[in-house]
Amino acid sequence: MVWLVLGLALFLGAHTFGTLRNSRAALIGRLGEGPYKGLYSLVSLAGLVLIVVGFGAYRGSGYIQVWNPPRAIFHPIALFLLWFAFVALVATYSPPSRIKSLLRHPMLVAVKAWALSHLLVNGDLGSILLFGGLLAWAVYDRISLKRRGDVGAPQVGWSGNDALVVALGTAAYFLMFWLHDSLIGVTAA
Repeated sequence: MVWLVLGLALFLGAHTFGTLRNSRAALIGRLGEGPYKGLYSLVSLAGLVLIVVGFGAYRGSGYIQVWNPPRAIFHPIALFLLWFAFVALVATYSPPSRIKSLLRHPMLVAVKAWALSHLLVNGDLGSILLFGGLLAWAVYDRISLKRRGDVGAPQVGWSGNDALVVALGTAAYFLMFWLHDSLIGVTAA
């Protein structure tokens, strides 16, 4: 559990530091933009590796159950949120689309939907720390963007790009659903 918490602290700490524009600018001024990005990437990668290793070690040592989510109620909601997360994730990297403009910051929407969906169906301590931490960070980051006046993706009308976003997001959703056990070690059904 220590590695998981340390990984979350590094990963989310680096990402949170990026929202502190004055501190970030001062560090870039001292290091230069390239070295700052390199350091940011290394700290984020180290945090991500520690999260994966820590969560794997936690799962291997046995779950610490905090609560038992009502599967019949939360599982269908979680499945919809996951589909929505994949559509938002695809919208992040798509050409301009109405979906992308409605979501404004589709990557943050994807992280929030993904984390919430996992919180709804996992009541163990490690999952609460992992998914709750990522959800809290994504909410914080969205508030930070609003305060900085970042309006996100430009407003555009509906187009074929929206159909592509939904189709690719749906395909990715079904692919992950199918591969979840092989990749993550837990059945998604």
